Amino acid sequence: MSHCIFGPVPSRRLGMSLGVDLVPRKVCSLDCVYCEVGITTKLTTERMEYVPYEKVINELSDYLESNPVPDYVTLSGYGEPMLNSRAGDVINFIKQHYPGLKVAVLTNGTLLKDKKVRDELMNADLVLPSMDAATDKAFKKLNRPEKHLKVQAHLEGLKSFRSEFKGEMWLEIFILPGFNDNSKDICEIKRAIEEINPDKIQLNTLDRPGAIEGLIPATHGELEEIKSKLEFENIEIVAAAAKRKETKAYRNDTEAAIMDTIARRPCTVHDLRDILDIHINEINKYLDVLEADGKITTEFGERGMFYRAK
Repeated sequence: MSHCIFGPVPSRRLGMSLGVDLVPRKVCSLDCVYCEVGITTKLTTERMEYVPYEKVINELSDYLESNPVPDYVTLSGYGEPMLNSRAGDVINFIKQHYPGLKVAVLTNGTLLKDKKVRDELMNADLVLPSMDAATDKAFKKLNRPEKHLKVQAHLEGLKSFRSEFKGEMWLEIFILPGFNDNSKDICEIKRAIEEINPDKIQLNTLDRPGAIEGLIPATHGELEEIKSKLEFENIEIVAAAAKRKETKAYRNDTEAAIMDTIARRPCTVHDLRDILDIHINEINKYLDVLEADGKITTEFGERGMFYRAK
């Protein structure tokens, strides 16, 4: 596995998406309870060149010159990609040297209050920020932000970015029962959506174990009810893992390799990463499908969540 390029990952939203990891595991400005990558080990808002720019563009160039062109190159990965101070340079490199290639950025949106960060994203084609809460109480409980981050600054950053950005902005809202689904929270989220006015809203919930135990996903019915309450014209529910099989990026050989491995012994996602030399984000996509298909079971152990063949 290369250091910062992974995939292509089978994505319902982005088709064949080549991932670019701009921060090590797990450097982030949030420590979301639902994060499938795990607990944040470096909770920060400090921007640095966490992964060297030259390494990123060299790996990107090597991949793109010898493989089919993906639907998107997506800045995402182990943590918050915009914490990398050269993220904008990576986007500009892609658009300059591969002008026909679309760039997407998966971000938690917490750094958009900074005009410099917003400017760095202007050459992207699609930005997918998150907004799971519009009250400080839910923000702290669900997203567990770095101590200097406030929900109002987060919302103002999203609004400013939307007014400046000429590309597509899809806002993801992750619903977790008991954390951000009460009437007040949904009412405040609706108000924030009206002010931000993104191109699309995507409702999501837990597909697989998060960073802490005992989390319960919202049911499809609950998501439908919230969808109706938000009253936004372009809104979709994306929590449907099995549909990833329908994307052209889904590889049966990767699924088979995971199944063969956990048939021998139960493994954590980190075990699978080390054994198969595949990025955690990519492994998680396949585990989503395998769980949805009833092919695997989970069991919490001393080192975290273990997966075994059913």
